[in-house]
Amino acid sequence: MHVTHLSLADFRSYARAEVSLGPGVTVFVGPNGQGKTNLVEAVGYLASLGSHRVSSDAPLVRAGAQRAVVRAAVRQDDRQQLVELELNPGKANRARINRSSQVRPRDALGILRTVLFAPEDLSLVKGDPGERRRFLDELVTARSPRMAGVRSDYDRVLKQRNSLLKSAVMARRHGGRAVDTSTLDVWDEHLARVGAELLARRLELISALRPLADKAYERLAPGGGPVGLEYRGVPADGGDGGDRGDGDSGGDGAGGAASPAELYEGLLSSLRDSRRAEMERGVTLVGPHRDDLVLKLGDLPAKGYASHGESWSFALSLRLASYELLKSEGHEPVLVLDDVFAELDVQRRARLAELVAPGEQVLVTAAVPEDVPEVLAGARFAVADGEVVRDE
Repeated sequence: MHVTHLSLADFRSYARAEVSLGPGVTVFVGPNGQGKTNLVEAVGYLASLGSHRVSSDAPLVRAGAQRAVVRAAVRQDDRQQLVELELNPGKANRARINRSSQVRPRDALGILRTVLFAPEDLSLVKGDPGERRRFLDELVTARSPRMAGVRSDYDRVLKQRNSLLKSAVMARRHGGRAVDTSTLDVWDEHLARVGAELLARRLELISALRPLADKAYERLAPGGGPVGLEYRGVPADGGDGGDRGDGDSGGDGAGGAASPAELYEGLLSSLRDSRRAEMERGVTLVGPHRDDLVLKLGDLPAKGYASHGESWSFALSLRLASYELLKSEGHEPVLVLDDVFAELDVQRRARLAELVAPGEQVLVTAAVPEDVPEVLAGARFAVADGEVVRDE
């Protein structure tokens, strides 16, 4: 899989941009703030419907413009598809595939798959649980695009349930008319049903990632492992998750052997047991939105114990494992390395470059040519003042 052409209109700093690409390594070089990352961010957006830099679409639209358009021609084997996304902040985004009539943006998922390495990846190890949940869910969706609908359904049910809980709390605190909470049982069932499907996919993913992440870490930092991945949330055996409060405690679902039906019962039981605390706090305390992926280096959690270099190696290992997993399932993704080499020491830089160089398409950004290891030789583009010019 590789992108053969990228077109941008009013995306970030670009009023217009047309970039022809090919398989192999492509490097975008230019000073910071000139738009290198904007190019690979657009590629990543087409693959995931989101940015690795911001949580909303508004910053992606060029100042003064009403909308942005990102379009790419994607080739996989002998098939080429054209995918286009129109970003409309405050309104519904639009999508087109092969210039056909408009479809839902999530219908475009799966046409392009990417694995992105970026400085922000350090938060996978050092950041909050939300960063690791996002990592899991984006990879779950990359493996099975239909999971975008499941995630959307879960978010919708969670929002409705939280709204009911908040209304009940506010009414009680301010002496208003009591809110009928009898429908909470119905919302519990909805949340448990959709949540169990998401949870099952997360557990399945972690089971597949474990050996790949451990192997990748050994290649990046020989002798530094082993590394471990454990899911922390509602127990996989359907036990009681209890009132977990901060989302960092509770049962360990590392086994991943539970069926969706068992996970459903476990979530439903935990929701019922947490009802009193939820009625006090006005928020849903149980579910995949509260869970965490615990990363372990040896017997210790990486967060708080791993050095800066070890944390970087762990984060890179997760990305490399993601790439290997997608590739093994017949969907070799485009590899995107956004200014990541400047963050690494010489040894990690060289090892990472050797591991990614064989990829079908590798897109790299760097402030100066010296940041890019020699093994990543290929096409070069100079990026400056809103212009993207190929070096001859």
